Amino acid sequence: MQQFAQFNPQARILLGPGPSNVNPRVLNAMAAPMLGHLDPDYVGLMEEIKKLLRIVFQTANDVTFPVSGTGSAGMESALANLIEEGDEAVVGVNGVFGARAAECAERMGARVHRVEAEWGRIVEPEKIEAALKSCQRPKLVAVVHAETSTGVLQPVEEIAQMAHRYGALMVLDAVTSLACIPVPIDRWQIDACYSCTQKGISAPPGLSPFTLSERAMAVIRGRRTKCRSWYLDVSMIAQYWGAERAYHHTAPISMNYALYEALRIVVEEGLEARWQRHRRNAAALQAGVAAMGLKFVAQEGHRLPQLTAVQAPAGIDEAAIRTALLRTYNMEIGAGLGPFKGKVWRIGLMGESSQRNNVVLVLNALEQLLSAAGIEIARGRAQAAADAVYAQSA
Repeated sequence: MQQFAQFNPQARILLGPGPSNVNPRVLNAMAAPMLGHLDPDYVGLMEEIKKLLRIVFQTANDVTFPVSGTGSAGMESALANLIEEGDEAVVGVNGVFGARAAECAERMGARVHRVEAEWGRIVEPEKIEAALKSCQRPKLVAVVHAETSTGVLQPVEEIAQMAHRYGALMVLDAVTSLACIPVPIDRWQIDACYSCTQKGISAPPGLSPFTLSERAMAVIRGRRTKCRSWYLDVSMIAQYWGAERAYHHTAPISMNYALYEALRIVVEEGLEARWQRHRRNAAALQAGVAAMGLKFVAQEGHRLPQLTAVQAPAGIDEAAIRTALLRTYNMEIGAGLGPFKGKVWRIGLMGESSQRNNVVLVLNALEQLLSAAGIEIARGRAQAAADAVYAQSA
């Protein structure tokens, strides 16, 4: 019989667009004894997870739970439940994940009005309004809060107010923003929001934190046709996560153990303290990147603190630099996507990975590798710029 070796992966410093590093407490939680998905003790845990997610989403929404699937499942759940054949949807597209939302909405039968922006720039609210004016009866507006492919932070609140003025629901992709920067669902009046577990929350990938407003639930209850996805049909899943505990599917028990512990860590740190940590480390990283003479992809004034997209210098094999980071420094950063493929590095400082020592490590490693590749960089200038940021915020 063929024998297979045990898999023993090396611990990496994960500074890409996700996943982020995971606290040992979260990994230990996954090793807890298995329970049935209707066991009273597990049902009690479900209630605690809902409470914690409401804190992190800053919402009182009753329908708040983790979808059994990655962030893409959350996206599909939001759109599949809210869209019926022929509905009009306005979708902001300024990167990979806005384009995915637009395609998903089309597959659900929507007539999609794509509001395009250049990669690296925000979707301007006035263009969203122009698209809304062109609709007969807009069903929803969808935008990506933190565009992972470009590092752009999209203004949301004005667009949400605009959507409601035109009678539309507001859908927000918070996959790369939740637990890194504020996502105030109730204050912004977001009707549907989905995220993931492997970035700001710093749990393993596999669940999608999800929340729906009462406006959204009224739309779902009033559907003329059944949701096109049986697995993601909120009208059924909500009965499992609600008081009925009606069986729908077997929940990923151990993943929910992990999510619970990761959310406990988020709440222990405090949301404001967590947001400040991400802003401080991003400011130091970006100061160091600028000191090396490197350029940013994202529009100035709209750069994410949790993910920085950096242009690779002309003539540099960006893949070779990433490979050297991994093999020499045990550090992962992300490649560019779409039109940025081969041209951009994406450096993530999300959740557990957003640490001062990681900022210092990646800046020094990049400085050494780029200098060795022939880029003229004053040695030590990047760390000095980062240290100055930390000194100012001390």
